[in-house]
Amino acid sequence: MSVNLAPASAGFPRFSSERGFARDPSARAGASSQPTLTQVFTAIDADSCPTSYNFHIHTTKSDGQLDPIAVIQQAIAIGLRGLAITDHHTTEGYRAAQDWLDRWKIDHPERRADTPTLWTGIEINAGLLKTDVHILGYGFDTNSPCLRPYLRRQVARGREYDAKAVISAIQAAGGIAVLAHPARYRRPAAELIPEADRLGIDGVEVYYSYRHTKPWRPTPNVTEQIQALAKTHDLLQTCGTDTHGTDISLRL
Repeated sequence: MSVNLAPASAGFPRFSSERGFARDPSARAGASSQPTLTQVFTAIDADSCPTSYNFHIHTTKSDGQLDPIAVIQQAIAIGLRGLAITDHHTTEGYRAAQDWLDRWKIDHPERRADTPTLWTGIEINAGLLKTDVHILGYGFDTNSPCLRPYLRRQVARGREYDAKAVISAIQAAGGIAVLAHPARYRRPAAELIPEADRLGIDGVEVYYSYRHTKPWRPTPNVTEQIQALAKTHDLLQTCGTDTHGTDISLRL
């Protein structure tokens, strides 16, 4: 598999015949020496989040308490290698953070080696087995027309609300679609994950703190169940704090 590490352009075919990604859809010039987003997900484990990677963060652009710039400043301060801002139905937080980070890198060339990578991200409500679930998107082109129904700061309706449509839109924009916190819904993960896989989803948020622990840590028994399902269905595994508070290292 191979998807991209940086947030930007679009238009390349993604899937090989073996569920892999044919080409990084959003790589920027000069990024070829960096690991792809799929490679990062493949290497994620229980210790990856929240001190190395964090792929589930909310800002004041949706329902979080942190300004997007404060998010990226915290990421730099704690030494994150990579992150994604996943606001609900908007990419405004990502854009603000990326603009600030681009300027910061120009002003701090001596710290280029330890500057975190900020991937595009979003969290979208969708219907799966008649259940409202959240689907995370990563590494997509923010200007892709197919994502417009999901960038209106509200839940899509009709056909566009269907999980298949959401997954397809993220992938058509060059991104990776991931089922968020699969053990938080009305239907069990053992039903939702196989159905999401059938619809073509790319990954599952495996490492998640369902118990709001401090410090943040994945909930052991649930993690084992979700991880087993992800492996059975050959899905990428991700992690994230799902922070809505003032500390990106905590869920709240």
